[in-house]
Amino acid sequence: MNCATLRGNHAMSALFGHSKGAFTGAVNARQGLLREADQGLLFLDEIGELGLDEQAMLLGAIEEKTFMPFGSDQETQSDFQLIAGTNCDLFKQVKKGLFREDLLARINLWHYRLPALKDRIEDLIPNIEHELEKYTRKAGYKVDFNKAAKQQYLQFAYSKQALWQANFRDLNSSITRMATLANGGRITEAVVQVEMQRLQSDWQYYQSDYADNMKSEPSEKTGLKQLLGKQTFEQLDLFEQLQLQQVVAICQKSHSLAEAGRRLFNISRTSKRAQNDSHRLRQYLKKYGIQFSDILKYFSL
Repeated sequence: MNCATLRGNHAMSALFGHSKGAFTGAVNARQGLLREADQGLLFLDEIGELGLDEQAMLLGAIEEKTFMPFGSDQETQSDFQLIAGTNCDLFKQVKKGLFREDLLARINLWHYRLPALKDRIEDLIPNIEHELEKYTRKAGYKVDFNKAAKQQYLQFAYSKQALWQANFRDLNSSITRMATLANGGRITEAVVQVEMQRLQSDWQYYQSDYADNMKSEPSEKTGLKQLLGKQTFEQLDLFEQLQLQQVVAICQKSHSLAEAGRRLFNISRTSKRAQNDSHRLRQYLKKYGIQFSDILKYFSL
């Protein structure tokens, strides 16, 4: 269930069920998702969008395995596992009073950050093929790139110009537009060129922000002098200083050596049978006597 679609009585009813006549239009009783998930699994996407009342009831349902359906005076039971998804920072939501601290503590048993498309660009080609297959089934005829158009699109998709700001939603929209405009089911270079211009226009605002975030002085903002030592730093050519500065900046923004490697070797890794991003980055840093843990020590993510 996408919690962003739940509001008011509908939220209570969808999650916890309701009794007949609980509100206008409730002509029949409803079991609710929590009850349906008994002995099973409930996935609440965008859990940060839940109202505080629903959060309180959800907390009770998780802790006590019981809850009160909307409009009922009898408790019902449900023993379920919960997975929650969110795009927002729930800790910040707690500070703003928009999310219950006790509920966050309860659901934060394990948490995982799903990398954006830009950070796992190796997923791009399989998902392009998946989107084309979906469109083909829907349209009733095969849609695909010609060879030159596909090469052109992939070159752009892997480049720094492609921010994929909305992740897979951007990709889905992009493929859908090109497939719709494909004459005879063939996506041509002309169609790709129009799509590239559209995406770049859509990302123009974010592009400037991204460029600003990547700008930093090698000696002051990334602290390379402290990391390498002043004498070692000043013995490097300006080219090496600038290159190392950008590598360290990417490492700062990454949660692991593998994630940083995927970002830095986003093009060359696609031509390798076995991806060894972590090893390649480790060897590069080793040349300067740096370990990934050193960067985490000197800079906060």
